[in-house]
Amino acid sequence: MTEPGSLARRQRELASLYATVKSLTALGGLDEVLQSIVHHAHDLIGTDFTYLSLVGADGRLSARASDGTISAEFLAAAIPATVGLGGKVLASRSPHWVRDYASSTLIQHDPDFDRLVGTEDLVALLGVPLVIRGEAVGALFAAYRSERSFQADEIALLNAFADHAAVALDNARLYEASRTALQELQGAYRKIERAQAIHEALTGVVLAGGTPDDVAQLLAEQLGGSVTLLDRAGEIELADAVEDARRSGRCTVAAGLSVAAIQAGDSYLGALVWRRDGVPDDTDLRTLERATHILGLLILKERAVAEAGERVSGELLTELMVGSPGISAAQRTRARARGIDADRLELVVVADSPAVAPTDLARHLHDIARDCHGLAGEHLGRATMLLPGDDTTVPEVHSRLRRTLGGPVLVVGERAAGHDWSRAFSLAGRCGAVLRALGHTDTGASTSQYALYAMVFDAERAGELDRFLAGSLGALLEYDEQRGTELVETLGAYYDHRANVAATARALHVHVNTLLKRLDRAGSVLGFDWRQGNDLELQLGLRLHRLRATIT
Repeated sequence: MTEPGSLARRQRELASLYATVKSLTALGGLDEVLQSIVHHAHDLIGTDFTYLSLVGADGRLSARASDGTISAEFLAAAIPATVGLGGKVLASRSPHWVRDYASSTLIQHDPDFDRLVGTEDLVALLGVPLVIRGEAVGALFAAYRSERSFQADEIALLNAFADHAAVALDNARLYEASRTALQELQGAYRKIERAQAIHEALTGVVLAGGTPDDVAQLLAEQLGGSVTLLDRAGEIELADAVEDARRSGRCTVAAGLSVAAIQAGDSYLGALVWRRDGVPDDTDLRTLERATHILGLLILKERAVAEAGERVSGELLTELMVGSPGISAAQRTRARARGIDADRLELVVVADSPAVAPTDLARHLHDIARDCHGLAGEHLGRATMLLPGDDTTVPEVHSRLRRTLGGPVLVVGERAAGHDWSRAFSLAGRCGAVLRALGHTDTGASTSQYALYAMVFDAERAGELDRFLAGSLGALLEYDEQRGTELVETLGAYYDHRANVAATARALHVHVNTLLKRLDRAGSVLGFDWRQGNDLELQLGLRLHRLRATIT
């Protein structure tokens, strides 16, 4: 027959276990549930202190909940899960106890923990395992500060609490995993919603007639950081990243930036470069990739429109050239429809580059013509432009082309009097040939300095100018080179000062007698009295020699 005291204690144990089970069903936080289990176990068993320890990711056993008088230093301790009483409990997945921890030879001691045992005055210790699906993940301990044995009912009761703690721990972990999965799912959904919103915004930009630069700006606003749109030339330092993106068809992520190629079939149209601190999100990278598809369509559309405009512009330019001088009413109307006043197209510009084909050069001229309300195209194999302006416009056109091409380009301009564009085109082309024959390939000049020579020489025959210079000045040039004299410079100054000996002497900083001796010596070298005969050939030679030596 059960004694009244034992029955009362049994009822208290069952009531405590029931309260513990109820706390588990409340699905509170893990730490809160574990603390409740330790508190009830401490009250029922009546030990000096009770604590619960779990094995961490580092393989060490550390306290997670406690009740009773126990120091913070003891609770903060973490020992290897293979030593001490806890090591035996975890290894066997069964309860173990010692009457006197410090003197026990049945356990493997840890020096640091033994020091804490002495400080805490811990003597008798009982440990039971927390087992989840066959794996021991921790232990529940009951401790006394005096030597004693543990009875079977005490062990069974603490074991029952440990079983509840294991259930609580497993449920809490499952709950945390479910909550984490839900949060990840919600985060992924928010990312999808954001990506969809960006895609709709990009579509809106396109439908509203936006440009590729507008798309890049919108991406920067939505993704953060900065977004740069590269043309086909790109940036040299990004060449490898762009090539990787072209080859893979996906974003290339480098230090601080992400690169996505813009392609249409096998045609490479440019690249998007996204610069942002931190590691980019995969969803944002996919958004960047999708944006390249939209940009590809926009760029192709812009090219189609530009090519149509260039074709119309080139056709009208050719009509004006062929039909000049004069403008028909139909031509004037067509020009006006493009925002161009044909009557103000007073300047003909011809451009030539050793590294760029006329067709490609004409495409760059179209950009300038569009800004200047002019026309551009390829005429008789030359990149040509008609625009309002005068001789001062030519160096500006050269400067802009030079920046765009990044290499030498020759630009020659001629005013078209009376809308005679054909004559102006012909003269500009011949002057360009004279400049090339003189060795100039990177300058912007009007025809005023070269028109005379373009009429005298066929500069397309490159050797003709060389033969003329050799015939008119060759002897003087050779004499100066061999003797270190300055006869060519002296004659040039003489003609510059209209054969005035005194003025020439002053300009050369020499005595008049010295000048006269130089002039006489020049006649001896040339072999004729050049001051008495027809000296036109000599003057032309001197001027061409000076032009060859000086870039306008």
